[in-house]
Amino acid sequence: MPPAPDLHMTAISGEAEASPVARFEIRYSRYLDESGKALRSLPDFARDKAELVALYKAMVLARAFDAKAMALQRTGRLGTFASALGQEAVAVGLAAAMRAEDLLLPSFREHGAQLWRGVSPYELFLFWGGDERGSAFSQSHDFPICVPVATHVPHAAGVALSFKLRHEPRVAVAVFGDGATSKGDVAEALNVAGAWRLPVVFVVNNNGWAISVPRVQQTAAETLAQKAIAAGIDGEQVDGNDVVAVREATGRALEKARRGGGPHLVEAITYRLGDHTTADDASRYRPDAEVSPHWAQDPIARLRRHLVDRDWWQKADEERLIAEAAATIEEAAGRYLATPPQPAETMFEYTYERLPQDLARQRERALGPAADTAG
Repeated sequence: MPPAPDLHMTAISGEAEASPVARFEIRYSRYLDESGKALRSLPDFARDKAELVALYKAMVLARAFDAKAMALQRTGRLGTFASALGQEAVAVGLAAAMRAEDLLLPSFREHGAQLWRGVSPYELFLFWGGDERGSAFSQSHDFPICVPVATHVPHAAGVALSFKLRHEPRVAVAVFGDGATSKGDVAEALNVAGAWRLPVVFVVNNNGWAISVPRVQQTAAETLAQKAIAAGIDGEQVDGNDVVAVREATGRALEKARRGGGPHLVEAITYRLGDHTTADDASRYRPDAEVSPHWAQDPIARLRRHLVDRDWWQKADEERLIAEAAATIEEAAGRYLATPPQPAETMFEYTYERLPQDLARQRERALGPAADTAG
C-alpha cells in the first residue's frame, strides 16, 4: 500500500491584508512489507523476540475466536457477529501498546484487543450470544463492546476528562471504523478533546467500507487522519496490516497523552476481508476481484514470515500454537454452550439502575404475579 502524500492546507482569512498560512503534514508509517521484510530500522520492542512472538500469538488467537464465532453463528448458536478477519493487527497492536491502567473503549471488531487485555473468550461468546453477563468482565475494567456506530467516542472524551481532573496518568483509547468518522459523535469528541487537551487516543480502523458504502463515497477528505487537524489534534496514518507500525504509533501517542501532550488520532489503513457482519452479504456490492488481492496483505502471514526469516519461529512452534489456540477457543465455546440462558425478564435489566415507569409497567405485565416477588 503506497504511503499517503504529505498534505499542505492553506487557510485564508476574510481580510485581504491578512493571509495567515496554516500548514500540516499527514505522516504515514510502516515497518514490515507484505513479505515480512523490514523496510527500516525497527523500534526497540520489535527487536525483542518475546514481544514479537506475543503479538503473533495474540493475532492467531483472535482469528481462532473469529472463526469459531462465525461457525457458531452459521449454525444458529450465536447472534449476529462482526468478523475482524484480516484486521487483527489493529486491535492487537493498539492493545499491546496500552498499559494495564489505561482504558479501552472498543467498537464491535476489537476482540483481539479485548482478549489481550483480559476479557475471556467465554465472556465474548456470551455477549455475542445475546447474554449481557458477557459484559461483566472478570479481569478487565474496560468498557463493553459498543455496537451503535460512534456513540462510544464521546464517552472516551468523558473518561479522559475524568483522568485529567483526577491527575491520573492514564489514557482512554477509543477504536472506531471509517464510517464512524462521518458521524457527528466523532467530530464532537475530537473537538472537545482538542479544546481541553484530554489524554485520549483515537484509533480509526479504516477497513475501506462502512457496510456497503466505500471510503471514497463517505468523505472528500484525502485522509481520515486530517479530520483530527481541524480539532487541533495531531493525526497520522499507519499500515493497519503491520502490527509493528500500529504498536509503535499507538504507543507513541499514548505516552504523549500521558505526559500531558494532548490527544492524538491514528488512522490504521487495513481492509475488510469478510462481510460487514454475519447479517451482510458483501458479494452484492463488492466483487471477488477487488477482495482477493488484499489477502496478500494478511497481517498474520506477514508477521509469521518476518519471524521465520529471523529464525524466531519454526514449524513445530506453529503447530503447537494452532493446537493451543484451538483448545482455548473450543473450551470457551463449550462452556458458553453449556451455560443456561437467562430468564426472559432480564431484557429489562442492564440499562437503568431504576426502571422508568413505562418499562416497569411492561415488566409487570410480562411477569404477572411473579413481578411482585422478583424485586
